[in-house]
Amino acid sequence: MTTMRYIAHQDGGPEGLRVATMPIPVPAPDEVLIRVMAAGVNRPDVLQRSGLYPAPPGANPVLGLECAGEVVAVGAEASGFAVGDKVCALTNGGGYAEYCVAPAVQCLPWPAGCDAITAASLPETFFTVWANVFMMGRLAAGESLLVHGGTSGIGVTAILLAHEFGATVYATAGSASKVKACLDLGAAAAINYRTHDFAEELREITNKRGVDVILDMVGAPYFLRNLRSLALEGRLVQIAFLEGSKLEALDLMPIMLRRLTVTGSTMRARSTVQKGRIAAGLRANVWPVLDAGRCRPPIHAVFGFEQVAEAHRLMETSQHIGKIILNVEQPA
Repeated sequence: MTTMRYIAHQDGGPEGLRVATMPIPVPAPDEVLIRVMAAGVNRPDVLQRSGLYPAPPGANPVLGLECAGEVVAVGAEASGFAVGDKVCALTNGGGYAEYCVAPAVQCLPWPAGCDAITAASLPETFFTVWANVFMMGRLAAGESLLVHGGTSGIGVTAILLAHEFGATVYATAGSASKVKACLDLGAAAAINYRTHDFAEELREITNKRGVDVILDMVGAPYFLRNLRSLALEGRLVQIAFLEGSKLEALDLMPIMLRRLTVTGSTMRARSTVQKGRIAAGLRANVWPVLDAGRCRPPIHAVFGFEQVAEAHRLMETSQHIGKIILNVEQPA
């Protein structure tokens, strides 16, 4: 067999997603070829499909930033995995397909007791949270974290991991049911941002101290309130701008006077070496937790491969709690 099914897209709405056929990719020397069993659906996929987040130069333009499956070929310079190994991977695109290549250093083994669906739910959010909350945000045991969008894929992972590693976690969410979900995941308090000002609520909850780290994907409308919500020497980590990236006016004085750090990153543009370091950190620190059965994110919905448009429509509603997964092996 030399061809495979994949999800083709054109810039625009989910109706432009369709199953098509293309040649099976050949792994580069540092890559493995994975027979994909399941793939995660993530917000960047929706943005790329909409024409708002093009693949960087050299990346696979096919949608899909994470997958789980079986290694079927190994590049000459790739190490750590062999044919037959079950892996999940942070891909450089191409996860929405029956076969996908990924650098070996961006692959991790399925945690003990995981199936393909669960394994596919891990890479994109766990790489993002580990890199941004723990590496860049330097969250430590005994500190506090505010997670915006607490029931998103990123949000649930951040709550689970921060709680697991000894931080006090607060979250924002957009409904009473989502507030409850955040609490069930381990948040000490959750704030309905539709009915309350999170900055005022957090000020009261923390007795005016604020929090040590904030993980934000909303952007400009939250920026000043985020600064007000940080404790002395607090860190704001920006990972998206879902509601805009530009402010008309900004007083930088609080950053200097309270020794705040404002940082941020995207994952897709990082080098293979950088992603490999993140993977190594996950394997050493987080995979033992997953092997023990803890911190596995909730799976909100699983769609068949040909139901990809429905999966994207669900993502666009923001009604999900946790992860959305494509079952690539599900019969048509």
